[in-house]
Amino acid sequence: MTFSISEKLKIVNDYIDRSEPPIHVIPLANELGIEVYKADWPSTVSGKIQRDPERGGSSGYAIFVNRSHSEQRRRFTIAHEIAHFVLHEDRIGEGLYDDGLYRSGLRTHEETDANQLAADILMPRRLMEEFSFVGDDIETLAHQFNVSEQAMAIRLGVGAVW
Repeated sequence: MTFSISEKLKIVNDYIDRSEPPIHVIPLANELGIEVYKADWPSTVSGKIQRDPERGGSSGYAIFVNRSHSEQRRRFTIAHEIAHFVLHEDRIGEGLYDDGLYRSGLRTHEETDANQLAADILMPRRLMEEFSFVGDDIETLAHQFNVSEQAMAIRLGVGAVW
């Protein structure tokens, strides 16, 4: 199954439109024809997307995430790898590894685009507005969307939370 970028973005947007927080990223990957697996890697490796004729989904791609990372980290990694598939499928080649800082060897703007789309998937603006209430703090919102407090703070433009 081969989709254009606009078709893939439509699948992502349609999925988000019928979702509530937290966004379930594995079913989204599956809708795009991607299978997701956990891998035993050093903590310096977050994830990888690769063409995989045996374990790939109907698109021929598979995402692998570091089993030892937190659930929130794995969710962001899956969303980040989905973003590479949506935006940069032609640049994946035999596979893209993302390290702990989500650097894969692609150009910086491609990684920035992937991070932005990952945030849009996990913390869609429409759902942020719909499910955020005055007085909600970063910790509450992060829990509601099942993301790290740091990711939520960045999404809200508050800066890093340590």
